[in-house]
Amino acid sequence: MRDASLFDQPPPGSVPLAERLRPQRLDEVVGQSHLLGEGKPLRLAFDTHRLHSMILWGPPGVGKTTLAQLIARAFDARFIAISAVLGGVKDIRDAVQQAEAERAAGRATLVFVDEVHRFNKAQQDAFLPHVESGLFTFIGATTENPSFEVTSALLSRATVYVLQPLEDAELQQLAERGLQSEGGLQADADALSLLAAHADGDARRLFNAVEAVAAAARRGGYARVDVALLHATLGEALRRYDKAGDQFYDVISALHKSVRGSDPDAALYWMARMLDGGVDPLYIGRRLIRMASEDIGLADPRALGHTLDAVAAFERLGSPEGELALVQAVLYLAIAPKSNAVYLAAGEARRFVRAHGSAPVPLHLRNAPTQLMQQLGHARGYRYAHDEPGAFAAGERYFPPGTPEARLYQPTPRGQEARIGERLAELRRLNREARGARGDGA
Repeated sequence: MRDASLFDQPPPGSVPLAERLRPQRLDEVVGQSHLLGEGKPLRLAFDTHRLHSMILWGPPGVGKTTLAQLIARAFDARFIAISAVLGGVKDIRDAVQQAEAERAAGRATLVFVDEVHRFNKAQQDAFLPHVESGLFTFIGATTENPSFEVTSALLSRATVYVLQPLEDAELQQLAERGLQSEGGLQADADALSLLAAHADGDARRLFNAVEAVAAAARRGGYARVDVALLHATLGEALRRYDKAGDQFYDVISALHKSVRGSDPDAALYWMARMLDGGVDPLYIGRRLIRMASEDIGLADPRALGHTLDAVAAFERLGSPEGELALVQAVLYLAIAPKSNAVYLAAGEARRFVRAHGSAPVPLHLRNAPTQLMQQLGHARGYRYAHDEPGAFAAGERYFPPGTPEARLYQPTPRGQEARIGERLAELRRLNREARGARGDGA
């Protein structure tokens, strides 16, 4: 058997900066104030000394492993880490045996499973009896939506905490901490900002960049890190994650306008530029969802569904496989018939409400779940459309009394919206005829 103290200790200088600067106390953690601030959920768990099973869901490099280690330290629990990528049922059995030995010695155990979504259902279910019996506390870390990737049985026994990407100010703080650790280096404000943009919310990525820059600074005899040194050291990587400049937003604008202009080839080009530039594909997906309503809308109601399906497919598959679904969506949106009628109608509705205030709901449209409400006249005289010819209560009014019946939505004569326009015209004709027959005007 090897002497662990002799053979398992890494040689000096071989420990990555991210590991060397891993927080040892809760007050050293940067970010996640929504969980760790005063009175927030995880802070309360520490302060009240109440250990419980949990799922930590968030992107890479935001502190999931660090928090699990800090929790174990705070509760003086044995920390057992399992990688779901490399581990299996044997690792779970070994963890159970170690936890039983710790319990016999009067000590708690915390089992941390990294990338828990990689475990199959049987592997995840193997934890259940031991979590329920209190043999150990379970903490799973995942970059995927636990609603889809973690079994409902395990989810029901664990609290889900959502960790957020680190903000630029937090990343700059960590960059300064890292540079200080790498020989007391200083950095210009622009360099810190560029490092934070390069990291894209990921502290581990930031520390890797700081290590590379610090090594270059030592070789070149630099005492201060500036933008020129960053470009010389990180080069292409900086371009791929430079989200702070106008070019980033210009490319997004070019993608949106190419889709609106029905040019699938240009739209695909700009999307490829964004992916090549390191833009989060889910960000692109969110922009495509917006385009589906803003620029297509009811001219092709399927466009929104296709886009939502594409984003869901990417969330399931990740990069690079899932990017093909987003490509399919951008091509569909570019080719689809265009209408901004939904976008315009939303703006008109907001302006109309501001102009006419909060008029009371007409009595015949009010809810009437109780006898008192019915006695007060709520819902009295309401015409149930499904009981009317054609399921349309011709002549009925739905705007508040005294408020004009505005025509907020104006369908275009393109795509499916052309048929919607014909249908609206017919309904409005029936309304006019019914009201004319009653003598109450159009």
